[in-house]
Amino acid sequence: MNGILCINKPPEFTSFDVIGKLRGILRIKRLGHAGTLDPMATGVLPVFVGNATKACDILPDSTKSYRAGFRTGLTTDTLDSTGTVTETFEKTVSVREIAAVIPQFTGDIMQLPPMYSAVKVGGRKLYDLARQGIEIEREKRSVHIDEIILEHFDEKTQEGTLLISCSKGTYIRTVIDDIGRLLRCGAIMTCLCRTSSSGFSLSQCYTFEDVEKARDEDRLENLLIPTERVFEKLPRLSLCDIQTKMYTNGVKLDLNRVDGLITGHNIYRIYGSDGLFIGTCIADREKGELKVGKNFK
Repeated sequence: MNGILCINKPPEFTSFDVIGKLRGILRIKRLGHAGTLDPMATGVLPVFVGNATKACDILPDSTKSYRAGFRTGLTTDTLDSTGTVTETFEKTVSVREIAAVIPQFTGDIMQLPPMYSAVKVGGRKLYDLARQGIEIEREKRSVHIDEIILEHFDEKTQEGTLLISCSKGTYIRTVIDDIGRLLRCGAIMTCLCRTSSSGFSLSQCYTFEDVEKARDEDRLENLLIPTERVFEKLPRLSLCDIQTKMYTNGVKLDLNRVDGLITGHNIYRIYGSDGLFIGTCIADREKGELKVGKNFK
């Protein structure tokens, strides 16, 4: 069984917990996931099954989108509602004030990873240090935020919802905390749902119960998305019979004899003469060779 199984992650599960649960349901050990979610978060978690696990680290599309609940007027040590309150504020803010500062958090920005995160510094995970009451210096990281939309904000309760589209590695908790700091009113994340990840959406996701039912009815394959789907944004190359035999045996092909190459593109999804997906390949223009990237057959 090979392919991608999109799971709607329930709250209180780590991404690793999801893999463990699915190993029991599917009775398969070779599973991986793309894009870690905090335990409090829900939503899209693509799980890679069988040979598809080779794709986990080479996804061409790493963009993600979220619906995040927030509340102003306080800060916590975890930057969300699961933590201990560190400060409260009497100041309240308006819809107009929040909308005015949001553009400052779009585009390429520098972001400080929160102490309660899985980022490693000196070989130790930050959340392990945070649980010991230790706070250390962290380096800011560059992330990209395509868009932030203020979907809703109640000025009476000071609670609202943000829609955020961003790159891999963006901490939504930090975005909300930074907005609160800029407005000098404090802000924490109260809930988080990932609505899309690497081209997959909530509408494509299944619950554990859905997967168990499909297993019992012997239709698990129907839930899997073909591995080639994650590479749809890459240009396609198709090989003839002789090229297919050579390529699948690890032979580098002469670029001058390969049809379909596009100027400016070096990475392709490649198909054999039978029309079936083989994997990804790399056009080495300097050496004039077509090399194997990742094979999934």
